[in-house]
Amino acid sequence: MHISEGVLSPPVLAAGWALAAGGLAVGLKKTPVAKLPETALVSAALFLASLVHVPLGPSSIHLTLLGLAGVLLGWSAFPALFIALFLQGLLFQFGGLLSLGVNTLSMGSAALAGAFVFHLVPSRWKAAGAFLGGFIAVIAGTLVVAAALFLSDTGLKTAAALLFAANVPLAAVEGVISVFVVVFLSKALPAYVS
Repeated sequence: MHISEGVLSPPVLAAGWALAAGGLAVGLKKTPVAKLPETALVSAALFLASLVHVPLGPSSIHLTLLGLAGVLLGWSAFPALFIALFLQGLLFQFGGLLSLGVNTLSMGSAALAGAFVFHLVPSRWKAAGAFLGGFIAVIAGTLVVAAALFLSDTGLKTAAALLFAANVPLAAVEGVISVFVVVFLSKALPAYVS
């Protein structure tokens, strides 16, 4: 779900940076010092997971783990994602530095959406909540990226639709991965997924 440099219009880039800055400010304020190691570990996992690309038609997809990031970190997902995306843009030219604001916004808001859905489901159905959180996170992130593409150039409407269609199977895979991780953590470290 990285948007490359040169695709988005200046107003969309500016709005993305402004909204991402707000998310970062809240995320940093809500990240206690004791939570920094956990935040760094999740940031590293996000960085690594999204480096494995699977070709799908003219594009490719990759794991995002956004739902898990939201469940484990809450608002702290914003700074964790910002760091992971910054390093990917700097080291591998995935996304880019100008589009970093929109990319952080799309993934950070998706992580929060996944966490919100996870916490809506009663705790006795934790596995169902984990699946829905992982699934919804990918869909939410894809919708933000599609909106950014559409707002930048209506000629990108087809690309936005294809992006959405390509990410639906990924959303299901992310939901299943979220179930496995949340079920494991709820037994091994229940404080992390309460």
